[in-house]
Amino acid sequence: MAPTVNSPTTSCHVAVIGAGAAGLVAARELHHKGHSVVVFERGNQIGGVWAYTPNVESDPLSIDPTRPVIHSSLYNSLRTIIPRECMGFTDFPFSTRPENGSRDPRRHPGHREVLAYLKDFAREFKIEEMIRFETDVVRAEPAAENQKKWRVEFRNSGDISDEIYDAVVVCNGHYTEPRHALIPGIESWPGKQIHSHNYRVPDQFRDQVVVVIGSSVSGVDISRDIANVTKEVHLSSRSTKPETYEQVPGYDNLWLHSTVETVCRDGSVVFRNGKTVYADTIMHCTGYKYYFPFLDTKGEVTVEDNCVGPLYKHIFSPALSPELSFIGLPWQVTPFPMFELQSKWVAAVLAGQISLPSQDEMMEDTKMFYAKLEASGLPKRYTHLMAELDSQFVYDNWLADQCDYPRIEKWREQMFYIVFKRIQAQSITYKDDWADDHLIAEAYEDFVRFTSN
Repeated sequence: MAPTVNSPTTSCHVAVIGAGAAGLVAARELHHKGHSVVVFERGNQIGGVWAYTPNVESDPLSIDPTRPVIHSSLYNSLRTIIPRECMGFTDFPFSTRPENGSRDPRRHPGHREVLAYLKDFAREFKIEEMIRFETDVVRAEPAAENQKKWRVEFRNSGDISDEIYDAVVVCNGHYTEPRHALIPGIESWPGKQIHSHNYRVPDQFRDQVVVVIGSSVSGVDISRDIANVTKEVHLSSRSTKPETYEQVPGYDNLWLHSTVETVCRDGSVVFRNGKTVYADTIMHCTGYKYYFPFLDTKGEVTVEDNCVGPLYKHIFSPALSPELSFIGLPWQVTPFPMFELQSKWVAAVLAGQISLPSQDEMMEDTKMFYAKLEASGLPKRYTHLMAELDSQFVYDNWLADQCDYPRIEKWREQMFYIVFKRIQAQSITYKDDWADDHLIAEAYEDFVRFTSN
């Protein structure tokens, strides 16, 4: 099932930070190219964001920098947005296979099925042998004695150690450090606030009036989840017209509004559409920040307004390439296949099988991309948002071409766009009612070709 591996010209000792989906496939691809790999995972199991825990942080907004951090943002009822066939790695189908006992056979399965799939993947390719669990990377920096090497400092059982690596691949995800809405008057508003990072089950909102800020997929999903127990849910969207005030189809207690204008000390929340509600709780479904507290690049890579840069093709730091790379920064994508293609490219570059452009050429390409972003009028925080500026499938196929690997299947691309059209139509049944059986048939034909090789 593994892709063909050509003889490498260079074998590197590589540190991979994180054992979520990105770290797992990065480890596999690096190993396939002959590199020795150590994966550092601060938790006690693989899965990253897909490793659900009922625990939440003591600070419901996750603002306190001294708080013990919980590294999962899953809520109990979460199901995948993307169909399983579309979501899986290209050569390891995430299908309803007889050998997995059909644990959760739904096309949009729950998060536990995704974790089980990742465990299957790790087992198939013996990735756990490369992982050091409960080992927290506290610092990664160019080694003083050799700028082409990296020193990785880590904590295990309270002890601090360090090791030297030829390269570092950062796969720590970006669903841990919350972003928050800026709401006029919030300092004196008397109600409760919570970020979706700390949402697990709806019971705590029973009989409440809740304002949910953020109408992306998680905001809509959570609004519907809590609407089953709340008195009212008011979903605030900055992407709607100022006058927007609509009841969400299928619910008699869920309304869609434009943005929040202000909140007041009497508990009221005033929307731009002129409506006022008295709310018990405001929930911030406002996304996350890229956060690399362990990474010291001497200023070569920074995070500014949620743009990680400068990075060539969202992966390589021009000044520190190829020894430093990032897997999994783009968002609103089909993640697993993208992680896979990014990892193939990194592994081949480190093996000396693919040459990067010069540092100046990479910087020039990156500056042109940033200029295109600015000219489009999109804020810098959307740099890694594929859906708005750059088609993820154009990007995926560029990566595939670099690696001489098959391009993304047309059925996968079509499946992705069908789903997002259904989400945008606010269908409450899009996860259980579909009309793409012909694409499923094409997917299974491709799976057979891959797995029979």
